[in-house]
Amino acid sequence: MKSGRLALVAVTLAVLIAGVSVVHLTQGTAQVGAGDVLRWAIGQGDDEAGAVVLASRLPRLLAAVVVGVALGAAGATMQSVSRNVMAAPDTLAVNAGAHLALVTAATVGVSAPLLGAAGIAFAGGLGAAALVLALSGMGGTGAVRLVLAGTAIALAFQCTTSAMIILFSEETRGLFAWGEGSLGQNGLDGVRTLAPLVAVTLAALLLLGRKLDLVYLGDDHARMLGVNVRRVRGGAIVLAVLLAAGAVTLAGPIGFVGLAAPAVVRLATPYVPGLHKHIALLPISAAMGVFMLLISDVGLRAAIGSQGALEVPTGVITTIVGAVFIVALARRIRGADTVGEPPAAGVRGGVTGRRYGVVLGTLIVVTVAVTAGATLLGDSVLLLGDVVNWLGGQAGPIVSTVMDTRLPRVAAGLLAGASLALAGALIQAVARNPLAEPGIIGVAGGAGVGAITMITLVPMAGFWALVGVAGLGAGLAAGLVFALAAKGGFASERLVLIGVAVSAAAQSLIVVLITLTDPWNEVKALTWLAGSTYGRSFEHLVPMSLAILIAIPLLFGMRHTLDLLSVDDHTPRVLGVHVPHARLILLACAVVLTGAAVAGVGVIVFVGLVAPHAARALVGRRHSRVLPVAALLGATLVCAADALGRTVIAPAQLPAGLVTAIIGAPYFVWLLYRTRVQGNTAPRRLSFRRHAPHRRVRTEHV
Repeated sequence: MKSGRLALVAVTLAVLIAGVSVVHLTQGTAQVGAGDVLRWAIGQGDDEAGAVVLASRLPRLLAAVVVGVALGAAGATMQSVSRNVMAAPDTLAVNAGAHLALVTAATVGVSAPLLGAAGIAFAGGLGAAALVLALSGMGGTGAVRLVLAGTAIALAFQCTTSAMIILFSEETRGLFAWGEGSLGQNGLDGVRTLAPLVAVTLAALLLLGRKLDLVYLGDDHARMLGVNVRRVRGGAIVLAVLLAAGAVTLAGPIGFVGLAAPAVVRLATPYVPGLHKHIALLPISAAMGVFMLLISDVGLRAAIGSQGALEVPTGVITTIVGAVFIVALARRIRGADTVGEPPAAGVRGGVTGRRYGVVLGTLIVVTVAVTAGATLLGDSVLLLGDVVNWLGGQAGPIVSTVMDTRLPRVAAGLLAGASLALAGALIQAVARNPLAEPGIIGVAGGAGVGAITMITLVPMAGFWALVGVAGLGAGLAAGLVFALAAKGGFASERLVLIGVAVSAAAQSLIVVLITLTDPWNEVKALTWLAGSTYGRSFEHLVPMSLAILIAIPLLFGMRHTLDLLSVDDHTPRVLGVHVPHARLILLACAVVLTGAAVAGVGVIVFVGLVAPHAARALVGRRHSRVLPVAALLGATLVCAADALGRTVIAPAQLPAGLVTAIIGAPYFVWLLYRTRVQGNTAPRRLSFRRHAPHRRVRTEHV
């Protein structure tokens, strides 16, 4: 009976895969229908049908099979060795590391065969996974920490990749869409080369199945039975990364299949005896990965047509589906590890007014100095005398031209940095999560979707229309994230997981818009998405200026409310604060600030995280002091990043958002490491609700 259920699951999956595969072979741009494919399959078809199937459709189908097997098995292995249901090639930044390695190889002119490319991808993916696991810990340190560490590292790698694509557009032509995962193949060479690699690696994992069963139960239990836990875990991670690297080499980074497929299988383990054993879990997860990838590809081509599917990467659809799955998984969390507020760099109590005055005065001087430097430096270096002459109306045409284009850029960087820093401080206080920020919880992604929609679909629309749509997108994203997180009790860990999912889905929607409307202008889109002040005029400064002018008196009046909300919900209620009303006002303010900044300069990441943290480290936790210090730090950071981006490699330029990511990611990594060292690293548990209230799914270690 027990083995019968497991066999039934395997047979059902095989039937589903076979059925979807048949449908998959009938889809394509050529005039070869289901009847033609069937006649070819039984040896009665014509040469044209055979050529279409063998050259195009069969390679795409087999690529989906190989990639699905690789990602499903890799995700199951990573979840087992880390005992974390959120572990996957995506959340461990394996895909981002492998993609960065391949793009780096392309930029330096390294041409390698497929197995050589797989080796390059393997090196990048293994380095990324090792870094994320070192930061988040293994053996149950928490879903939120792992997702945040993986998101930060992946974001830093993606920004570096984008910088390379922008700087080396000819060498990396076509890698933008491929970076989202595409199943399109040129013949069967890739499948023939990488399928044996995947098969051998999966077989090696199956040989480790018994030891993985013991490691998943616990380190002490495994050691008592003679298992070398470190060796088994390390070997399993290397094999899982090799699988993921093979998938990236063949089809690019396919999003979230490696997370969703094994997680779905694990949810079925209470109903199917024997499924929890890795000898069954690994192949069933691999089959589920194949089914998810095939059904996503079939659905994509059915929805937008085979011609459109050639331009939209399949990984976009899997990312959106995976984001929905993460939201569903996050909402089932009953109790989880809380990412607590780390000590503020030695600031234990209040900060004296004298120290606050010194810090504030110093930051004002630094901001003025950075502003002056950003005004003078660039592809054309100016002198202070040139600026004085320009202010007096006596400058020559060259100086006037430079100042008329450079000064709005400097002002845009200052205003955008201040807006994002204030928004980050508000979101961290309301969510009571020091690792939340507009980019990570999806607000900036929603604004980006709105702005890109207007840019691509209505290219002649005015700037104010762009501002309005960007603000609307930010508002919708924020409303969705906080509504989903609030149901069942507002929890910061649920907020972060849902925000990461919404942000990933927003990025995929942006890729869809770009590839369907203007696939050959990816550099322009990447430049805007990376946050650039290029081409800014004084008109673009108005929304950010208005948002800050509106926010300042509002935040000054609610500074004590912010202090109370950052503690808990009970204390402000006792003191007469209407928590939902105050939270709504503050979040609306954060959304307006973020939307205005995104509309003005594009998407800039990590500023909303770094600036509030640095402010708390300098002046303590009182928001009457944190907010102005954070605003100055954010303005200085973005202005300096913009100046570096247009000065260091002049006349070429890097968007300010890429520079802030390169600066902010190491700080975020350090912050995660610091909280890991200082916090309680004992394993915690997440329990997942079932539909039947009287029964409970086996608790997962995370």
